Amino acid sequence: MHTSARLAVHHVTKTYSHGGGVLRVLDSLTMRVDVGEFVAVLGPSGCGKSTLFEIICGLLPPDDGRIEVDGERPAQLVGHVAYMPQDDLLFPWRRCIDNIILPQIVRGVSKRDALAKARPWLGIFGLEGFEEAYPAQLSGGMRQRAALLRTFLAERRIVALDEPFAALDAYTRRQMQEWLANLRGELKHTILLITHDVDEALLLADRVVVLSQRPASVVADVRIDIRAPRSILAPDFIDLKGELLRYLEGRPAADRGLPRFGR
Repeated sequence: MHTSARLAVHHVTKTYSHGGGVLRVLDSLTMRVDVGEFVAVLGPSGCGKSTLFEIICGLLPPDDGRIEVDGERPAQLVGHVAYMPQDDLLFPWRRCIDNIILPQIVRGVSKRDALAKARPWLGIFGLEGFEEAYPAQLSGGMRQRAALLRTFLAERRIVALDEPFAALDAYTRRQMQEWLANLRGELKHTILLITHDVDEALLLADRVVVLSQRPASVVADVRIDIRAPRSILAPDFIDLKGELLRYLEGRPAADRGLPRFGR
């Protein structure tokens, strides 16, 4: 897979016209994701997490502030970030493998070369033997894995995942979380994840950035030093979950010697 990059968000502000006034969504938001790091972003519903992702991916301009990749401000962010929204967005008329290789084909890669890049990953993503199936013939979890593989094969150094498992039932979602946690060693990307699920953030992330109510700013930046495999029943997991929930609820968190604010 592609090499990773460092991402930095510097004092990003975003407002919208709303009801004859101005709705401030992001308030001088600053955060970072280091090379090869997996960072989860938690925040109350409607606080501006998806708006932040759209700005990071180059789909929406900020009113103020900047996004840097490896210390530079690129003219176009679209070419640096692969974005997976909540829905898998697989084309129903294309077979599984053709959906997976689509970003490469759009970039001008030959189908032969695109297939050669994708096939070694099919087994790792649990899709071997289903290459010729249409999306309607796949389970929800398989559709999400196909969409994830398509995203990772887009050859972008930064991957942004916007609640990729939110549409799944609770049992399948937990399976997907465990599967992605086990896959981390194979992936070399810098990964940014939006989630409402505190357990998901703790199962997957190296760090968790917690946002405030709208207008969003960073209220906590917590490193997750829990050994793998992580268990939602482990005492350190439960302690950190309580810590993050207190931040989300706007209550002071206990002093555990953890970094609290985004740098």
